[in-house]
Amino acid sequence: MKKCAAFVWSMLILSTAAFTQPNPITLWAHTYGGNSDDYAFSAQQTADGGYILAGKTLSFGAGDADAYLVKTNSMGDTLWTRAIGGIYHDEAWSVQQTLDGGYIVAVWTDDTSGAGYADFYLVKTNGSGEPLWTRTYGGSSEDRAVSVQQTTDGGYIAAGYTQCFGAGYYDFYLIKTNALGDTLWTRTYGGSEGEFAYSIQQTDDDGFIVAGLTNSFGAGFNDFYLVKTNSSGDTLWTRTYGGTGYEIANSVQQTDDGGYIAAGETKVTSAARSNIFLAKTNGSGDQLWTRTYGENSDDRAWSVQQAEDGGYIVAGMTQSFGANWGDFFLGKMNSQGDSLWMRTYGGTNWDEAYSVQQTADGGYLVAGWSNSFGAGGNKDFYLVKTGPDISSSSDPLVLQPSAYSLCSYPNPFNAATMIAYDLPAVCKVSLRVFDIRGRESAVLKDGFVEAGSHRVMFDGSGLASGIYFMRLDAGGITQTRKLMLLK
Repeated sequence: MKKCAAFVWSMLILSTAAFTQPNPITLWAHTYGGNSDDYAFSAQQTADGGYILAGKTLSFGAGDADAYLVKTNSMGDTLWTRAIGGIYHDEAWSVQQTLDGGYIVAVWTDDTSGAGYADFYLVKTNGSGEPLWTRTYGGSSEDRAVSVQQTTDGGYIAAGYTQCFGAGYYDFYLIKTNALGDTLWTRTYGGSEGEFAYSIQQTDDDGFIVAGLTNSFGAGFNDFYLVKTNSSGDTLWTRTYGGTGYEIANSVQQTDDGGYIAAGETKVTSAARSNIFLAKTNGSGDQLWTRTYGENSDDRAWSVQQAEDGGYIVAGMTQSFGANWGDFFLGKMNSQGDSLWMRTYGGTNWDEAYSVQQTADGGYLVAGWSNSFGAGGNKDFYLVKTGPDISSSSDPLVLQPSAYSLCSYPNPFNAATMIAYDLPAVCKVSLRVFDIRGRESAVLKDGFVEAGSHRVMFDGSGLASGIYFMRLDAGGITQTRKLMLLK
């Protein structure tokens, strides 16, 4: 989903301000787990203002490892936990709240009745984490689900990799399902060697962007690999990014300009130290810029998100920054990838962040696992909540918008979302919200408005959950964007 271009143009932070902007303050940090190892790989703010975490547990459940969900309130206090799995091994790598208030979880499992020793496994739960249905997908060998998202048709798209199907040793593997998890189509992407998909997102054209690594294509042994498809999974384009060494893309997101931002790691050789690697593209996948971050130790990014100001927030692990063996890494970059601030969290042992999200209050939610803190286990779920960015003391350079634009944040949203729009000239503006059947739900603006960046709050508390559309008519142009209301 597109982020806010209006926020992008509201302030330009000069690249010389790198490392000078103050870090956001830490509001709280919590650990969750038992007397053995527990790892969090995915987290999201939920419609009630709390949070959902997913990963794996060796402390609870029926098997040697089980998929593990933790639901908290807005202060990180535990509301409930769920261990999901059989007597062997199950790991949850992705979780998202669904339109009905429940959750969809991507798991790889060797516990099911599937034919392979590891299978794709989707779990749909209610709002209390109780499974409503589970589905297994895969062949006679190895298939692993790593990323899942609910799609605009109410179904789901899951991505990972397969050893059972496709052209190579491993291939990107996509599965599209209906709302009950029944398969609508599957696709593989790759060459004669190995391709591994780690992140997927539905794009504004109802297609999909997928990120991972390729051994078959590109300049190096491993390269960042992006695949753009239409809504049926047919390939529109593929791109590789990187040098002659090793690059792995762990996260991808569509950006407000219609392009993409991908994050992962890069290193010159398999034995070399790794650095955090960001790649920014246009809508056709053409590279606009790449950036590396790190020094003489290992650093990697697991998650990237475009922030409401048009910059990027990145989470991962660092040995270059901070005082310890391995620490949570949280970094903020401007729209050109220049560092604004970097923050580390952790203790005397290994701590690694896998997920980051900007929250409704403008702060950040960072999730992963900690070997430094917790309930006595070697590793525990670790969740850090920060406040919003602290503005630099330097006066910002304010720019007049050069084009019409429309966006909202947060999206999906619960009850209310901020709609932002840019006007390069004074004009008559009509800003309205419609439901999925085209019925008008709200009139937010109807009249002449001065040039500049504008914001208006849309209150959907009286509306039903579902898909809505905001439409801006201004200066002879019309722009429409999707809104997802969760309750």
